[in-house]
Amino acid sequence: MKAHVRSNWQQAVLVCRKCSKKLDGGFGPDGDERLAKALRKHLALKKGRKAAAGIVEVNCLGVCPKGAVTVVNGAQATDWLLVRRGADLDELAETLGLLQGQSGIS
Repeated sequence: MKAHVRSNWQQAVLVCRKCSKKLDGGFGPDGDERLAKALRKHLALKKGRKAAAGIVEVNCLGVCPKGAVTVVNGAQATDWLLVRRGADLDELAETLGLLQGQSGIS
C-alpha cells in the first residue's frame, strides 16, 4: 500500500456540503448550481488530482449561516468565508487566492 499520493494542487478549498444543500444552488450563470461545482466550472479546473486547485465539498463545518455557504481556504485556515447566494465568482476566487499566478487557472 502507498504511504502517500501526489496531487497537482497548489491550493485546497473546503466548501460546506450541508450549507450548499440548504441553499439548493444559487451559484453559476443560471443560479442553479452548488458553489463548489460552479467555482470549478468558472475556473475551468480539471478533475480530481489533475486540477491546479482542489475545491472539495466536505461535511458540515459547524457554522451554518443563513443564506450563505461556509468556505475555508486550506492555506489560510484562520479566516473562514461566508459566501452569499449569487456571489461574484471572480471576486471569490481572488479572495481565496485562486487567481494569483497559478498555471491552469484562468
